Amino acid sequence: MKHTSLLSAMMLAALSLTSTAAQAQEDQAPKNTEKPTPESVVAAAADSEWLAIDPADLLVMQLAPDMAGQDRTVVIQLMPAPFSQPWTENIRKLAAAHWWDGTSIYRVVDNWVAQWGGGDPELDMDPGPMPDGVASPTSDYTLTEADDGFTDLARGFLETARERARASAINHRADERDREKAEAGEKKPLLTVRANVPPMVLLQDDPYAEGASFHQGWPIGLGKGAMWPVHCYASVGVARDLVPDTGTGSELYAVIGHAPRQLDRNIAVVGRVIDGIEHLSTLKRGTGAAGVYETREEDTPITSARMGDSLPEGRRPHFEYLDTSSKSFAQYAHIRANLEDSFYQIPAGGVDICNLPVPIREAGAE
Repeated sequence: MKHTSLLSAMMLAALSLTSTAAQAQEDQAPKNTEKPTPESVVAAAADSEWLAIDPADLLVMQLAPDMAGQDRTVVIQLMPAPFSQPWTENIRKLAAAHWWDGTSIYRVVDNWVAQWGGGDPELDMDPGPMPDGVASPTSDYTLTEADDGFTDLARGFLETARERARASAINHRADERDREKAEAGEKKPLLTVRANVPPMVLLQDDPYAEGASFHQGWPIGLGKGAMWPVHCYASVGVARDLVPDTGTGSELYAVIGHAPRQLDRNIAVVGRVIDGIEHLSTLKRGTGAAGVYETREEDTPITSARMGDSLPEGRRPHFEYLDTSSKSFAQYAHIRANLEDSFYQIPAGGVDICNLPVPIREAGAE
């Protein structure tokens, strides 16, 4: 499959954020009611539009209690296939080996990242040996046509684009027939057959990519024959040394500031914090070189880090996310791009991919 067929078909199908989500909003929104808000759309989403996150894909990191003795738990969802899999496989091995137990958060940079792991011997830290089978991958950070999974993912985008174009054409012809009958003085038909236009959110004007969309609840960048996960607030990436090092996944960071999209395709994005980001974003900023704490006493200890499915049943995390291919998500995206209510008087008419945080809730939450 050539990249031109994917991107061209998506663009020609007019899958812009506004046009795509506007259709979903028109289909779903009740008439003559108050304007919906992003929050009201999420609250009204059907249970069938919420998808469970497998506990096996959640890294549960327990920090030492804060100064008030309060528990601090950070839950990280790992990136799904086909993206960043060599690194997420390493993370699973590290968690199984209890490698992060006794390590710490040792670097916090304002409007940038909070970083944790075994650290560096030069910082009076002992990272210890890697578990068997954990090494820096030679894989690229970008999924290309030569990689497993690219064709299936691209085909899914393309098939949705074609179905949207087909359904939109049917509806356009139906509208034209109704208009012609009205102009001729004929009665409007009792029933006009319309096709269901499948929802899809595609941002065409992304400054860091030719486009941006979502895959299984994750924001991704789109380019010529390539796709890649992007850095947004709370994204988790693999800290590394200079090229050609790619990092093992033992040293991780979470974004705690403005989305550093310049890191896209330069560092492996392996997950996102879905619960407990406040335990990272509110930490004291480091004053040493590159934001590293100057003394180890300033570090925040990590007492344990386990994959969710390895925990006792009563302690396993259970979360779900709003399906990014659902009508509710498309409507949510449209409204976030066009906020207009008693507070917002001038709609922006657009939105950045990182300003569309995918709604996530604890399973069973109302």
